[in-house]
Amino acid sequence: MTLPSMCTPAGIPSMRSAGIEKRTALITGVSGGLGKALAVELAKRGHCIIGCARSQDKLNALQPELASASNPPSENKHLLINADVSVNNSVEEFARAVMEKKGVPDIIVNCAGTINRNNKLWEVPAEEFDSVIDTNLKGTANILRHFIPLMLEKKQGVIINMSSGWGRSGAAQVAPYCASKWAIEGLTASVAKELPPGMAAVALNPGVIYTDMLQSCFGNSASLYQTPELWAPKAANMILNLTMADNGASLSV
Repeated sequence: MTLPSMCTPAGIPSMRSAGIEKRTALITGVSGGLGKALAVELAKRGHCIIGCARSQDKLNALQPELASASNPPSENKHLLINADVSVNNSVEEFARAVMEKKGVPDIIVNCAGTINRNNKLWEVPAEEFDSVIDTNLKGTANILRHFIPLMLEKKQGVIINMSSGWGRSGAAQVAPYCASKWAIEGLTASVAKELPPGMAAVALNPGVIYTDMLQSCFGNSASLYQTPELWAPKAANMILNLTMADNGASLSV
């Protein structure tokens, strides 16, 4: 599947690097963890990044990092916006700004996520349970609600919804998180059946990565696992090579 680039002016063919066209990738949760590492990796490869997160300070710090990582370096190539994926109105405004400034993304990676503190389900406060579901599940649905209609016009695009090994198995102490990721698997499989030919939606298990979320679960032993920076090149290779043939798949990095 050929995905047109939104980073080049209309009518000018996209440049290629190692056989991959330059693309526009929208990444949620771009300010840290897997989202940030993936954004920097894709920027290094010359792709255009659209990102959102809730922390303006972290977005401000990421902007020059993306600019210097870009190939070639560019201060104005990428678009970072403060948005809360768990709030539908915030995502609606985000989508409007993206269309005004960059156009329809070629790739969407729903990376924004959170996890509950280790606890038995009946001891997890209701507001903490809601926070996990609101970010991990509703946040993904909000992005899809506002961006899929835009992608449908071109009948092109790849959507990656971050799942987890705990979206395919259960684990004590993290029931809310497991529930949210099992839901992502079901949501993705269902949405995939609703997309037209030319588009694809996949659920992607990133593997076990040393992030703040893993540290919340594993404590100091989380440092035994690979960093987001080591993970990102493998993930980028996989994401950039997804096609409509992968629609509906549950994959792992």
